[in-house]
Amino acid sequence: MSSFEKLAASKSFGGSQNRYSHLSEILNCEMNFSIYIPPTRKGEKLPALYWLSGLTCNDENFITKAGAQKYAAKNKIILVCPDTSPRGESVPDDEQSAYDFGHGAGFYVNATKLPWKTNYQMYDYVLEELPRLIESICPIDSSRISISGHSMGGHGALVLGLRNPSVYSSISAFSPICAPSQCPWGQKALSLYLGGDPRSSGDWSRYDASELMKDIKTCLPVLIDQGSSDQFLSEQLNTETLIKICKNNNLPVNIRYQEGYDHSYFFISSFIEEHINFHSKFLS
Repeated sequence: MSSFEKLAASKSFGGSQNRYSHLSEILNCEMNFSIYIPPTRKGEKLPALYWLSGLTCNDENFITKAGAQKYAAKNKIILVCPDTSPRGESVPDDEQSAYDFGHGAGFYVNATKLPWKTNYQMYDYVLEELPRLIESICPIDSSRISISGHSMGGHGALVLGLRNPSVYSSISAFSPICAPSQCPWGQKALSLYLGGDPRSSGDWSRYDASELMKDIKTCLPVLIDQGSSDQFLSEQLNTETLIKICKNNNLPVNIRYQEGYDHSYFFISSFIEEHINFHSKFLS
């Protein structure tokens, strides 16, 4: 297990908001992550909610903008926020430094194409390496874990949750990329990280929530909120595609359109209490 360094700590709603760095063996670079630990009694172990952020974000966006600590403290849930990609001068990036690929845009996949596969193993990082490290830092009950995220992170939360129902207790997402195989953001990322195209590569379907839903008979509890005024709704998010597949398979996924809300953290902060309360029901 890699060692870690505490970068910052602030008291929040009786608990502690901390930021750490460590050398990731899976990603082959230095990584930062943030954890909120609610007030705890000696010997008490708490459930955790992993939050995956979206394009251009890092581990700090959610903890500084969503206002989630208040509700995490109330429900006694640890919040774990990884970065959105490997980073550093030795980590390859988009040649034009585009916002939708490379640094800040790991898409929570395990890359199989060079030069990306040396570092871009975000799926395994979130699922395997980071949880082992978290267990050594805070009083976490690893049998009670849920996952959530926004945009690219909502895609990541859905994929990780759907593929690992024995690991997670529930899934939620804000404005997720529901069918990355069918949108410009996803097609660019998957073609470069994995190679091929949606017709020739089975790997793509493993990282596409809509494709995964087609083969699922039962699934974890899922809550999705999507703003009706989201500027990316029609071109990038494909919410209706996921709705149709869930209806066809009789999957009780709760997908809600929220009138007038956009893609921003103003949207997330408006409904994060409901999402934490949703997860709390399955983490108790």
